[in-house]
Amino acid sequence: MALGTPPKKGSVAFIAGDRPKAQAALAELTKLYGQCPAHDAAVIVALGGDGTLLDVLRNNMTRDVPVYGMNCGTVGFLMNEYRAEGLLDRIGVADSVMINPLRMTATDMTGEVHEAMAINEIALLRETRQTARITVRVGGQVRMEQLICDGILLATPAGSTAYNLSAHGPILPIMSNLLALTPISPFRPRRWRGALLPYDAQVELEVQDPDFRTVLATADNREVRDVVLVKGAIAQEVEMTLLFDAGAGLEERILEEQFEY
Repeated sequence: MALGTPPKKGSVAFIAGDRPKAQAALAELTKLYGQCPAHDAAVIVALGGDGTLLDVLRNNMTRDVPVYGMNCGTVGFLMNEYRAEGLLDRIGVADSVMINPLRMTATDMTGEVHEAMAINEIALLRETRQTARITVRVGGQVRMEQLICDGILLATPAGSTAYNLSAHGPILPIMSNLLALTPISPFRPRRWRGALLPYDAQVELEVQDPDFRTVLATADNREVRDVVLVKGAIAQEVEMTLLFDAGAGLEERILEEQFEY
């Protein structure tokens, strides 16, 4: 679904990463189209790489404002091609996709509870040379008594082509209503390659022997060390709108990624 009409000049908030290329793009675009505070903007344009876009989405989760990314970084899987000319018209006919973040609730060894949102994935990773030993529960039921591994991650469809894919997890179509639960370097059971879960699944990952086998948890770029229990589930009440150039939407990109060789 497209916005239908181009945003007005002066109604777009441009937010750039720190890299020189992104800062140069910020200067060029604000000169052409003006600048608007994010809280008043009709559209936010993120300039940089995927990391910049994820930061913009996280910082504006409570605002009902679409985000359009322009690649001034490296990979830019979630970004559109950078072109300064005709930007407002491109945004007006862009395709939109609605995504939900994962909510991570992590309890550390002191009993403190940390909450964070993840657009790509929640991951557990061993902190030392000792392998992690993790009990996996889905919907309150133990599905794996003990996973011996370097870690495990829970990925959204939007994040399935990121860390999840590098860990040999499946690529999920954006409208699949699935989550990917993927082990990272599993030792036992060695042949377990993970699971596809319903979108509304409630996942609990409990660390065994956490004093000796210390584990950290991440929600995208938010890190919590020395965790004992991590819960992850889609925050369905939080909706974010991403914009992509017509015909080059996220669903098509994810489909193409499955035929890369």
